[in-house]
Amino acid sequence: MDEAFLTLLAKKDFEYITVKEICEVAGVNRSTFYLHYETMSDLLSESVSRMNEQFLACMEKDSDAFSAKLQNCPRDEIYLITPDYLTPYLSYIKNNKRLFRTATENAAVLGMDKSYDRMFRHVFTPILDRYGVPEQDRTYIMAFYIRGLMAIISEWLKNDCSDSITYVTGVIQQCVKIPQSETMNAV
Repeated sequence: MDEAFLTLLAKKDFEYITVKEICEVAGVNRSTFYLHYETMSDLLSESVSRMNEQFLACMEKDSDAFSAKLQNCPRDEIYLITPDYLTPYLSYIKNNKRLFRTATENAAVLGMDKSYDRMFRHVFTPILDRYGVPEQDRTYIMAFYIRGLMAIISEWLKNDCSDSITYVTGVIQQCVKIPQSETMNAV
């Protein structure tokens, strides 16, 4: 049913997909749908979770190399958002834009904050460790970055991902990067 749902979602918006259509495409009875899900939102939530798990598995396999690179990199070259991580993430979103658009529009229902928190934790934690950011501050810092990233990604999705991934990566980096002159003034 997940595959049937994704097939239909590629053709039309979530609110226009019916249980009947999913069952027809999946080749199952309505009773089978309701055996697994109470609502369409449950199916959407499962689909988003499955896609996030697949993406996390892909990203986490490079996590050790990323952490090792952070240990040898000068601190002034460390940013919480790097093209190495943004490019595959934005590509993944673009390739699944209808599902992600639907997910961001229903974020509260799906508990997306928790999902994105987990997704970015393996990127942020090594950097926060390197900067010696206290544990008690990390929740706030993570919330700031994740919600900011999601705001940019939501806008990109609203525009049907028409801007290039390179452009969106640059916008995100502009938002999180402190210009060198400001760093010097802050010291």
